[in-house]
This record gives sequence, C-alpha cells and structure tokens, in this order.
Amino acid sequence: MISKVYSATCFGIDAYLVEIEVDVSNGMPQMAIVGLPDQAVRESKERVRAALANSGFHLDSRKITVNLAPADIKKEGPAFDLAIALGLLASSGYLKRNELGQFLFVGELSLDGTLRHVRGTLPIAQLARRMELALVLPDASAEEASLEDGARILIAKTLSDVVRALNGEGVLEKVHHTMKPIPFLSQETSNDLDFAEVRGQFMARRAVEIAASGAHNLLFIGPPGAGKTMIAKRIPTILPSPTRPELLEIAKIHSAAGVLKHSEFSNLKRPFRSPHHTISQIGLVGGGSIPKPGEITLAHGGILFLDEFPEFRRDAIEALRAPIEDGWIVISRAKMSILFPAQFLTVCAMNPCPCGFLASSKHSCRCTMAQIQKYHQKISGPILDRIDLHVEMAAIEYQDLVSPAAGESSEQIRKRVLKARDVQMKRLGGNAQKTNATMTAKEIRRFCVLSDPAKTLLERAMKELSLSARGYHKILKIGRTIADLAESETIQAEHISEAVQYRSLDRQWWG
Repeated sequence: MISKVYSATCFGIDAYLVEIEVDVSNGMPQMAIVGLPDQAVRESKERVRAALANSGFHLDSRKITVNLAPADIKKEGPAFDLAIALGLLASSGYLKRNELGQFLFVGELSLDGTLRHVRGTLPIAQLARRMELALVLPDASAEEASLEDGARILIAKTLSDVVRALNGEGVLEKVHHTMKPIPFLSQETSNDLDFAEVRGQFMARRAVEIAASGAHNLLFIGPPGAGKTMIAKRIPTILPSPTRPELLEIAKIHSAAGVLKHSEFSNLKRPFRSPHHTISQIGLVGGGSIPKPGEITLAHGGILFLDEFPEFRRDAIEALRAPIEDGWIVISRAKMSILFPAQFLTVCAMNPCPCGFLASSKHSCRCTMAQIQKYHQKISGPILDRIDLHVEMAAIEYQDLVSPAAGESSEQIRKRVLKARDVQMKRLGGNAQKTNATMTAKEIRRFCVLSDPAKTLLERAMKELSLSARGYHKILKIGRTIADLAESETIQAEHISEAVQYRSLDRQWWG
C-alpha cells in the first residue's frame, strides 16, 4: 500500500515542498530511502523505527521503500522524520482517516517519539501559507514559525499526539498570532553600548555618523587600542530600527541557516556579524554542496565587521567585490543557481602596518618597508575602491581618557541619522531601504547637484588623487550624505572637501 505525505526543507533561504511516498510491500524486510538523501536522512529509518516502537506502534517485517520527491534535488537534515513515520503508519493501517494531503509535517523524532525542533521553520511556514496547507511541527518550533502571520500552524509534543489528532481522537494545539508577530525593539535601547563611552576620535565619530546616515562602507586604520573595534560595535545603536518586512527577511535568513535562537525572538534587531579572520571563503560568502548562507548573508540588513582586515584570506576578501557592490550574491552549481541577499554595511578595521605602530609618535615601528608594502597589498585596489570612507585614527591621548566630559550619546547621533535617512527616503521614492550609497548613476546625476565651487574642487581632486569613476561616484554620494546632514539642498564645496578627505588613501597607500 502506498501513502503520500507532504513535508518540506530549505534550499538556500527558501523552503520547497517534498512529497514523501511510502510503499509497504511483500519482500525481504528492509527500509530503503531514495531521492538523494544525505546521511542524516538515511539515518532517519533508525530513528523512525525506534520512535514507532516506543510509541506503541508495531510494524510487520516487510519491505519498505521511501521516496523523497522531487528525486533530483538533494535532501538533508532530520526534518522528514515525522512525515516518514506518518507515511509508514498510513501504509500499515494505523491512521483511520486519510486526510494527510491537507497537512505539511516537519519535525525530528527522538527515539521515544518526542518531536524536536528543526531549522528553517519560518520559511517552511511561509511555504505552507502559499500552498494553503496546515503546518504540523514540534512545539519547540512554534514561536519561530509564528512570525509568519498568515500560516495555519498546529503543534505537537510527540508522534502519538499527531496520530491521535489525525484519527479524530484528539486535537492539536493551534498557534495563535494574537501576540505581536515580530517584536519591535528600538535600536538605541536594545544595547548596553553607547557612543558616550567613546573618548576622543572625533573624526572617526563623524565618519561613523556619515556612514550610518547614507549606508556607506567604512574602513578604520589605526594602531592597537585606538578604539576601532569599540566604535564599530556601537554603530548598531545609531542605525534606524528595521521595518517589519526587513525584520521578517532577517528572521527568515537566520531561520534557514539554523542560527535563530529562541532568546532572540523577543530581541530581534539588525544583525552584527564579526567573523574571525581565519574564516574560509565559503564560510564568508556561502556555498557548499547544498548551498547555505554565509556570514555576508547573515549580516543582511545589518553590519558585517571585518576586524584585522588584511589577515583574512585573499580569496575571501576578493569574493566580497560583488556583494558589496550589488547587495546580493549568486552561488552557482552544476544544476542550479541560488541567489542570497547580502545588503549590509561593511565596516573594516586594520593596523597601518604589521606591528601596528607606523607613524606613531609614542612607539617605534619595527617593520621594514617591504613588510609594510606586503601588508598593504593584501587589500587590493578594487576592494579599497568599494569602501566609501577611509578613516585614519591616532592613539587616544591621556587627556581624552581622563576628561570628565562625555561625548555625544548614541541617541543624540541617531536623531541626526534618522533625519538624514528620512530626507533620502522621500527623495528616492519612499523606499526605506534606498539610501545615498545605493543610488544609481541616473539618480546621482539627478540628485547630486553641485555648486560651482564644489565642481571646481571635485575636478581638482579627481586629477590629483587619480580617482576611478567609482571613486568619483563615491565622493558624490558621500557629499550628498554630508549635505543631507547639513540640511542643504545643494552639495557645497565644504561638503565635497570633507568627502574627499575620506578617499586620501587611494593615493597615499595604493596610488
């Protein structure tokens, strides 16, 4: 007897439907799972057998074939356990009502029949809503799946609970969406970090304000202990709170990757990802035999902080070219291509030389010129060209450290950032995700209007710094953001002058 049960799994960051066909027939007793299963899926037969036996269901020793369709796409993970078990029970006569086609089942089985949480329940809930199927999943996954408002979600603790409900002997608890589906958390109150704790470094603070206002990428260059990491960790406190669609997309990515923790449901905000410099290219940009999102996709909607930037592998750094420029990355395989979103604010930090004390007035640099050049050359010109703001930082002075006067708080800076973002949103068509940094060439020509002195200054800077066309557009975008902060309709010479100083490394180090 053949039974069919619907389940699902994630491929990339989206879920797709998997139809599980179970055939129980006469023949040599065995269970075969086909349809390109991975090791976790192949081991499912052992978990299912034990869970059925320990739940009071005794199956005859017969030949069992389980097919996971579509058969040409790789399947991974333990999410099919519940559906396979129900297919076996339906084929063996334990399910009295044949209503399985109205449901989508996901869940890992413990050996005693208890259901365990599986990754990707949010995109699976979105799939169930589109397919108009009721989603049955472990109660541990209910909170994550409930972020999808329109899905009909039923939860169970054990396999026996599901069987009794399908046989009309019980009722599964329905997940209600009466609670706020996505908690809105103000960014400035969501973190104990505050810019008021940063001493000195006024130019770096100004650059951070510009970067947050226009979503411009940022590179800090300074000696150890100058405050590069400290400042970077406080950038989320001045960013605008994400909109509900943004939060839902962020939660979907983290759910599919299996990194959405239960503690985060009441604390959803923009991500701050800080991978170690030993990370591989696949770990950073995503990939694998079954492509999974990397750190740049997990940073979507937030910040990707790359500390010790030159110490990252060269291939990993160069792989950032396309996502920094386009806001997404394509992972191509022989049979398919997967598009991962990767719209993030890139913040990098590095020392000026291997020892960290080049041009320091307090320490002597121990590096040779050859070592310094080799260190700088780890960051290629094309990558540097894609980073909008290059900020050189000096060591903090004693007077700044002991000064009783606190700097501006994150809340004060954030008010100016929000005001500048509001100006950009109105200018660029009301889209909250559009910023000055994402302006097209057509929008630059339309909205980056220069005064005559500003035109003269920019022409001189182009010649003296030998800027590329991308560098030219970067200066215009930065100048537009500075003008927005100054509440100026036209980009003035002082705005261009400030923007140009953030591109000085083009000539000084790599020119």
